[in-house]
Amino acid sequence: MTTDMALVREYADRGSEEAFARLVSQYVNLVHSVALRQVRDVHLAEEVTQAVFVILARKAGSLSTQTVLSGWLYHTTRNASANALTLQRHRQEREQQAYMQAQENETDLEVWTRIEPLLDTAMAQLGERDHNALVLRFFEGRSFKEVSAELGTSEAGAKMRVARALEKLRRFFTKRGLKCSAAALAGAVSAHSVQAAPIGLATTVTVAAVQGTPVTASTLTIIQNTLKHMALAKLKTLAGVSILTLLLAGSTTVAVRQVLAAPDSPAFAFAGYAKPEAAFQSFLWALGTGKIEKVLDCCTPEQAARFKAKAKDKPPEEVSREIIHWADSMKGYQLTEKEEISDDEIRLHLLVQPYPGHPNVGNDVQVMQRTGKEWKYGGKFGVDIK
Repeated sequence: MTTDMALVREYADRGSEEAFARLVSQYVNLVHSVALRQVRDVHLAEEVTQAVFVILARKAGSLSTQTVLSGWLYHTTRNASANALTLQRHRQEREQQAYMQAQENETDLEVWTRIEPLLDTAMAQLGERDHNALVLRFFEGRSFKEVSAELGTSEAGAKMRVARALEKLRRFFTKRGLKCSAAALAGAVSAHSVQAAPIGLATTVTVAAVQGTPVTASTLTIIQNTLKHMALAKLKTLAGVSILTLLLAGSTTVAVRQVLAAPDSPAFAFAGYAKPEAAFQSFLWALGTGKIEKVLDCCTPEQAARFKAKAKDKPPEEVSREIIHWADSMKGYQLTEKEEISDDEIRLHLLVQPYPGHPNVGNDVQVMQRTGKEWKYGGKFGVDIK
């Protein structure tokens, strides 16, 4: 258990105000900075900050010991800010066009001035692990060794995760005309994303969260609406994605809200190749038939060659039996995230349970590639163990 979660558990189990005060002191700047960027009003940002820590106090007992607290607080702050503003506040991206045309040799402050209005929107587009990696590295200023420890990966894996997530942010801004290098983006976020909260705010939110002192009606509404939003999000996650994972090779990241049950289920029906998700479903359908010819039709030429090599010198009945076994073994897997690598490659990340050759819970990353006008299965990219 991390130090943060040890303090959360100490508060949840023993009501330690000292433990909670330490958490507030550590993260009040982060929470207030995220809130201020969202609501653009100092007083409303203080209300949101207070609401977030009240929510933390109420949910302390239900948080997993594996929770990355800074990432959780970041998400919760953004939800609370959205509820505070309701539908009235939407980022106006057109105003950002005036800042356009990236210039080399910009200072951190110049880059920050251009990206700051859209930073939280960009962060919201990332998957949870990419999001947490950037919060830990650039918002908290953690070392790669510390990031790797929090994410449960190697230091090299943490560097790769941060670099990939940073590149996603850069592409997000580039598509909106805000051009800057990944290094400039990292420098600007590191230098300016977290600012000091108002003096005394940490004490105010600690007292409100721990001692239950009365809060304003608007703060109470923010708390209630945000808790409802979090509950709904949890229900959607529990009800969401149950899908099969492929064994042979190739992997990518995609979010698909669809249940694929058994090889004779309608969910295994052929879906064509017009989109990566449809092509992936068609590949699952092909596996369910047990016919190697249908499987090869769903693959890129390179992946088809790899499958043929694996099937070489095996009796047809054995090959068919293995293919059907692969389909059966995929039950209960979740397709959780969609990652655009290029116009011709999409990676689908699948949450998997332990199976032979993959003894841990984690993400199989599957690759879908465009061949002409069609998308085909390209093999397994790698295994991202949680």
